[in-house]
Amino acid sequence: MGVMAYPLRYALADLALALSRAASDPAEVRSTAARAAADMIGDGAGVQLLREDGRYEEIAYHHLDNERSEPLALALNRAGQTPDDEYSTTLAASRRPIVLAGESATALANPELSITAAVLIPVIVDNTYSGLLILTRHTPDAFYSTPEVELARDIAGELSLAMSSARAQERLRVAEERYRRVLETIPEGVLQLDPNGVATYANEPIGVVLGMPRAELVGVSLRGFLDNVGQKELDRRIAECKTGRSTVGATRLMRADGSRRSVRISMMPVQDENHEFIGVLCMITDTTDHIDARGLKRQLDHLRRLDSLGQLIGGLSHDFNNLMTVVAGSADMILSSAEEGSSHYQLAKDILDAVGTGRTLTHQLLAFGRSEGGRPEVIPIPDLLTDVQALFSRTLGEHIGLDLAFGPEVWPIRAERGPLEQALVNLAANARDAMLHGGMVRVTATNKVIEPGQLAEGAPTGKLVHLVITDTGAGMAEEVRRRALEPFFTTRPTAAGLGLATAAGIVHNLGGHIELESQPRMGTTVHIYLPAAEQRGGTSGERQRRTNVIGRVLIVEDQPDVAQLVRRLIEPAGYEISVATDALMAVTEVAAGARPDLLITDVVMPTMTGPELAGALRTHQPDLPVLYMSGYTAASLGPQLHLDENSMLLEKPFTRSTLLGAIRSLCGPQPPVSG
Repeated sequence: MGVMAYPLRYALADLALALSRAASDPAEVRSTAARAAADMIGDGAGVQLLREDGRYEEIAYHHLDNERSEPLALALNRAGQTPDDEYSTTLAASRRPIVLAGESATALANPELSITAAVLIPVIVDNTYSGLLILTRHTPDAFYSTPEVELARDIAGELSLAMSSARAQERLRVAEERYRRVLETIPEGVLQLDPNGVATYANEPIGVVLGMPRAELVGVSLRGFLDNVGQKELDRRIAECKTGRSTVGATRLMRADGSRRSVRISMMPVQDENHEFIGVLCMITDTTDHIDARGLKRQLDHLRRLDSLGQLIGGLSHDFNNLMTVVAGSADMILSSAEEGSSHYQLAKDILDAVGTGRTLTHQLLAFGRSEGGRPEVIPIPDLLTDVQALFSRTLGEHIGLDLAFGPEVWPIRAERGPLEQALVNLAANARDAMLHGGMVRVTATNKVIEPGQLAEGAPTGKLVHLVITDTGAGMAEEVRRRALEPFFTTRPTAAGLGLATAAGIVHNLGGHIELESQPRMGTTVHIYLPAAEQRGGTSGERQRRTNVIGRVLIVEDQPDVAQLVRRLIEPAGYEISVATDALMAVTEVAAGARPDLLITDVVMPTMTGPELAGALRTHQPDLPVLYMSGYTAASLGPQLHLDENSMLLEKPFTRSTLLGAIRSLCGPQPPVSG
């Protein structure tokens, strides 16, 4: 047996790998184990497992002599029977192999099949009898040696491990799906905050309440939407949650566009599997229009739903790690029996690495990373529509035709490409849903000069690009058309009612205007008007020609933590940095002779705005480049921010790479890092 052990060890590793690959197909798992047992031990082998209803399912049987496989499978099959026969009850009770020879083996099937020796091995999954592995031989005086019986037990063990892992993965998938459905279908806004008040998860409704796409909320502090009193109240509530208590109360939030909303916030602690405090779960309801409506009942409803939601998140962290332990155990078994450096060894190691990653997902199962960048760019319309053509085609499907019509003379626009593409795809999805039996979507782009009063009140005027998206779908009644752009308004019970509202929000954010034109059975036409980009000849060339290496940077930001963050982000690049948390202090320094090469400043500050500060400093340094930072978009800042060719806007939140990229774009190369 000492000579056989080495190759058999690898044969078992091969079997474990094959079973893990077949985990999603129960029939393939049975067949793989039966073939492996026949190949490794000889003659015939079958796997007969129990279904969920407690009865045996079809046997998977394989004999090295193919002609014997089918008749023996028919003879030994116990499909549909309960495990209350003598052999099943013995296997379930003893959990040890039953070895048969002579007459007792022959009695297993029709004597003409001449079974002369057999072994029955119990398959135990999660400490429960789940079926058996049967081996058969047919030559006179045949028998199974002790090493062969032990090898059969090892094969049954690998089968048990594979089934346990497959069941654990299925339970994990169901748990994740249930969690996802709860968070995505709940009508209230949901935010998960870390202990510092920074959002780690946001659902779609909270994005509507705060006036920001939910993907951009992740990584943003809730403090940015609160005044000083609200920030102190938030700290007090987080501290209360840290002691294990839930809180509920009303406050006022400032949305990204500057408007204020009254909300009711219910907060409860979230703990990890070790019962350590990892943050708070907030359920936020906009009460602006219903401030006095049944307040007490709403509080109680909030807390009940919040309790179940919080338990689900806390419990899922624990259950997730338990289930992943089973997956890790299977991978460990493969690792321990595979040769270091082999493909099996590497595959098992990859699974274990993935398990480690999986554990961290308990804190961010549904967190979507915001897209990098966030700076408006000049976009030629032909480029935009050519780029989104593939996205449109995938969204619409094969049964809907697509026609794009635009000329090279269409003016470019200035916008963030990502959100604009998202708005167009949302409109395509809406058109698709209105054309269940096929149809056509036509997109055209033309130049328009709009006079005041031509469009709705508050719509842009002057040089605009007019995008028209027309479908041949079911159309809308007038009362539906009037409300179609409202958040959460939908005529389909399975929809969230956010597609058109999100598209409208993006268009308004870009300083544009959107209108719907529709009649029942006559299709729908969406009109989008976007301001044309100013044609500033030579600006980009001038920026590219800048080769002055800048060294001194002045950061002005009234929030000290943000100011220090900007310092930390750019310090490794070798800049000489000074920080001011008060705009007047910065003016005094420059008036006294300080000469920065670049000003990085917030736009909205208490004593004076960023543009006012830039104007004051440029009386001393007319060519001073200015990089503005703001949590608001350029569109929502409106006339208080005018960007000349020597200034840029960087929207918060940003990364180190986008910040340094903006500085390079505005000022040229970074200084050489000394040392």
